[in-house]
Amino acid sequence: MTKYALTVTCPSTRGIVAAIANYLADNGCNITDSSQFDDKQTGNFFMRVSFSSEQGKELPELQDGFGGLAGEFGMDFTFHDESEKMKVVIMVSRFGHCLNDLLYRWRIGALPIDIVAVISNHMDYQKVVVNHDIPFHCIKVTKENKPQAEAAIMQVVTDTGADLIVLARYMQILSDEMCQKMSGRIINIHHSFLPSFKGANPYKQAFERGVKLIGATSHYVTADLDEGPIIEQDIIRVTHAQSPDDYVSLGRDVEAQVLARAIHAHIHRRVFLNGNKTVVFPASPGSYASERMG
Repeated sequence: MTKYALTVTCPSTRGIVAAIANYLADNGCNITDSSQFDDKQTGNFFMRVSFSSEQGKELPELQDGFGGLAGEFGMDFTFHDESEKMKVVIMVSRFGHCLNDLLYRWRIGALPIDIVAVISNHMDYQKVVVNHDIPFHCIKVTKENKPQAEAAIMQVVTDTGADLIVLARYMQILSDEMCQKMSGRIINIHHSFLPSFKGANPYKQAFERGVKLIGATSHYVTADLDEGPIIEQDIIRVTHAQSPDDYVSLGRDVEAQVLARAIHAHIHRRVFLNGNKTVVFPASPGSYASERMG
């Protein structure tokens, strides 16, 4: 029995859910999970449906047959085979906590992705990556060679057929052109002190100001630095008794967790762009995305 997912975005109107449910039922499909959101402010409707094809209909047949219904409601839609793992390129600089966390979750099957390459502007994590039998690419970036470096990065993305780029603490600013080309397909992670504490050593700045909450934000990358549509956030409390090193350690933990949850939501097509923000449907019960690994 094949499991599929259908994602739909369209103007809000009466009868969308019923029409989709009837179409799937008429084609021998059984809905196993469904989420929808009607945005009253924008007039947009978002829906994600998981279903099984009990009569063995293939994805192209289901997709072709859905065209008439989609035209009637003005839908942007995509059918997905849930057994196919999304191809992902991870980019990292010299902070390896997020990379190592993602490699571990990938290795144990908690993050069902296909890591097709790791790109870095340094050699620090070459051995770690190669030991996982993943191709490693060191692409140095300077002010002088930035266009050429980004062209090399995009060549890796093209050659591997990657659907998603994950910036696992990659400390280079991407060009507007690259952000636009990969719109909705680059995920970043950073601490949530912005814009209060910028630049070097933000955790030390937070300690000196007596911050009581440390957080992390994962978002899609846009031309506006660190201001793309937010996918996932979390916080952890700290006290006056903790040191700057504690702040750094706790901050790394929450960054790794938030990034993993954002990726999990994206690869399962639970994230919908909605202007400058996102609609993120909850994971089904028992999903990894609801777990909290300490």
